[in-house]
Amino acid sequence: MGNKLKAVVVGAVLGVAGAAFAQGTPTTPAAPKADAKAPAKAAAGKAAATAGKTEVTWWGHAAFVVKTPGGATIAIDPWFTNPKAPQGATWPEAVDAILVSHGHFDHVGETKALAQKTSAKVYGSFELVNLLGLPEAQGMGANAGGTFTVKDATIHLVEAVHSSSYQADPKGASQYAGAPLGFVIEIANGPTLYHAGDTGAFSSMALIAEQFKPTVALLPIGGHFTMDPAQASVAAKLLKVKTVVPMHYGTFPALAGTPDALTTELKKTRAATKVLALEPGKATAL
Repeated sequence: MGNKLKAVVVGAVLGVAGAAFAQGTPTTPAAPKADAKAPAKAAAGKAAATAGKTEVTWWGHAAFVVKTPGGATIAIDPWFTNPKAPQGATWPEAVDAILVSHGHFDHVGETKALAQKTSAKVYGSFELVNLLGLPEAQGMGANAGGTFTVKDATIHLVEAVHSSSYQADPKGASQYAGAPLGFVIEIANGPTLYHAGDTGAFSSMALIAEQFKPTVALLPIGGHFTMDPAQASVAAKLLKVKTVVPMHYGTFPALAGTPDALTTELKKTRAATKVLALEPGKATAL
């Protein structure tokens, strides 16, 4: 992500979270006071998925928490302090796996703090996981082609078309963080999710469709650094998915794509794919 945009985001984060910075080793936000009337807090802090269903909660940007019928809780690109995150929501109390698509600060987010709090294993590129400095038992560095099982979820690491660098210190130099990744999550007795990470559309999405047959794709639509709605409609066609959940849009002015624009682009291709625009902090059963 460009230095100018990064400066804008850091300013926004510092304005909201004081000295906390959303990359490397951020400080954990103070636990909010109990408030039974806070729906976002209740939704994001629920301990278990609805019986027999897979629940997906969007935390804004590319951050998600997935809860499976078999009791797995999986956090993806957990930048939980992003400008679109649900205000006042508590972090998940228990997490089994954290998936990090690449090293940019808006995707690494609170990975280290969340891993320290929950003892979750962290899955990502070999280089990035090494740079995070996690305990050996928690760092699951791998690469595209790797497959892991977390309770009733089978996680496949797949390619993405992007860049990846990591800064442990915002004032320090960036370090190469390995190839960017996407994730396919096959859930027993549930949907198969594809989180594309940051990427443009690429022809091998058709291979992802052939191999894993995802039913729901979490696709970036903001443009500038990733696909825009027109490209995302091409990706949906290659993936043959029934549902697209838009992400990585609206966080900053440069990410101008919208779910409505994606719907328009899908109609142009006469695709049967539907757009499911999630509300940050609200758990949605799939």
